[in-house]
Formats: sequence, structure tokens, C-alpha cells
Amino acid sequence: MDPELRILPAIVFLLLYQEHERRRRRPRHRPLGHVRRWQHPPVYRPLVDLLTMEERHVIITYRLDRATIQELCTELEPDLMSSIRHPTGIPPLVQVLSVLHFLASGSFQTTVAIASGMSQPMFSNVLSRVLSALLKHMRSYIIFPQVEDLPTVKGDFYALGHIPNIIGAIDGTHVALVPPHRSEQVYRNRKSYHSMNVQMVCLADQ
Repeated sequence: MDPELRILPAIVFLLLYQEHERRRRRPRHRPLGHVRRWQHPPVYRPLVDLLTMEERHVIITYRLDRATIQELCTELEPDLMSSIRHPTGIPPLVQVLSVLHFLASGSFQTTVAIASGMSQPMFSNVLSRVLSALLKHMRSYIIFPQVEDLPTVKGDFYALGHIPNIIGAIDGTHVALVPPHRSEQVYRNRKSYHSMNVQMVCLADQ
């Protein structure tokens, strides 16, 4: 896998956590006098077929290759299967693809929902479900070597670049985001757009 693709899961998990926290803290009560308008029922029309997409287009759209997406779906499937019991239920693969597209594009929910063949209310539910499922597995992928692993880690880095006593390679990037309303200024960077300054560490084989 391309080295740039290997750091993307960490970026995705950070974005997932922020989106999860934002949605969790959102007030659930309605103000007095609020009149709920009639809404169309959620609709799902199958539009996405990962197997027929070219690999290049898969990476452009979802920022992950086909094999990684399929592995991710296999791991999340037990957490997402309950949602397909409804007559309009969405297969786990489509749920994961729609959320990856949303995170990779930074687009609006309505735009991604249309591209994925579902209504915006349905995609909103899918987004919450997939984010929660991903967060359950976060600690399986974002880990740091234990003390007993360090000699092996140092050996791998030495074999790669002949530099001793290295236990990790670190890099950083700015991930654009929509800031929380109450602390907007905290997320404004020197280039005058909102972002989170993210640093990641990887091993020699990543």
C-alpha cells in the first residue's frame, strides 16, 4: 500500500472521534413552540458497486484501496448487520462506503446521501452507526509499542535507514474541518482556514 494511504486510517479515526463528540453533545430537546414539519420517509436505492469500480477511482473516492475497504467492512459487519433488518435496510458495505466518502470529500450530508442512493435522514443515521462502530475498534489500530517490543522496532528502523535507536517516524498535517460554534477561533490556522493539526507516528514497515 502507498505510504500516504497507510496514515489515512489514523486521520479518519480522529475525524470520526470529533464528529462523534460533536453529535453526542448536540442538544436533543426542541424549543417551545417548535412545530415539526412532515418529512418524507427514508429511502434507499442501491447505486454503489465497489466491485465494478476501477481501483484508481476507488482510492480517489474513498481514500482507501479496495482490499482495505473490504477488510474494514468485514470487521464492522457485526455492528452494522442489525440495521439491515428494516425493509429499507442498507448493507454494511454501502454504509461504510457512504461514510468513507463523506469523510474523504468533506462534502455535505445531502450530497453524499444522493451519491450513495439514500435520503439525507437515512444517511445521518448511517453516519452515527458507522462512527460508533469504528470507535469501538480504534484501540486495535492506534497503538504504541510496548517496552519489550522496542529492540525489534529499533532493529527494523536500523535495517531501513542505518540510524540507531529509532522507535517511530513522525509527521503531521492539517485536517480541514467545520469548527464548533463556541470555539471557532481555536481551530483557525495561519492560512486562515479551520483545521486540526494532527501528528502521527508509524513503524518502519508502515
